[in-house]
Amino acid sequence: MGVTCVSQMPVAEGKSVQQTVELLTRKLEMLGAEKQGTFCVDCETYHTAASTLGSQGQAGKLMYVMHNSEYPLSCFALFENGPCLVADTNFDVLMVKLKGFFQSAKASKIETRGTRYQYCDFLVKVGTVTMGPSARGISVEVEYGPCVVASDCWSLLLEFLQSFLGSHTPGAPAVFGSRHDAVYSPADTMVQYMELFNKIRKQQQDGVIDEARNSSSRLK
Repeated sequence: MGVTCVSQMPVAEGKSVQQTVELLTRKLEMLGAEKQGTFCVDCETYHTAASTLGSQGQAGKLMYVMHNSEYPLSCFALFENGPCLVADTNFDVLMVKLKGFFQSAKASKIETRGTRYQYCDFLVKVGTVTMGPSARGISVEVEYGPCVVASDCWSLLLEFLQSFLGSHTPGAPAVFGSRHDAVYSPADTMVQYMELFNKIRKQQQDGVIDEARNSSSRLK
């Protein structure tokens, strides 16, 4: 496990999500990257049950239960603005028993699936992000294997990202700032995926609102 950067790739103008993914993977193959199987990261959102909030108008808290095919025996529970709990896969069964405290948010399942590529010391994963049956975006994960401290290898990661993402190269992930000289862990990668998924959810919600406003304007 090395240091990882997770980012969103915008859909190319005039292209579909799948066509943009194919453009990206073609660039990687032209660089000399080799396919190394597939990957999947999924996330389901839970909110605190109404019965636990009392009558003081307290705001409910969110918890994200996530899985990553790189860690098939683990389950990650990330609390909103809080810690990340790493448990075994039986945690999913526990969530069913905790339904009096946490309830699954309706239609909250989001995931990314795609192909893994190895290029020298870099492991690259380009995925299609889906919510239900629809493709909603593109995820790009790049891991630099030989290093475990983000501050020691960000410049190398950045240079490699620029080689195939060009002007869409991301800045340093927020998690790098909070763990500048700490040993990088799988939980740090899951935090980045949680942030990416929430960003894509918000983009979809904003798109629906804009569409509704445009429809309303046309009716006037």
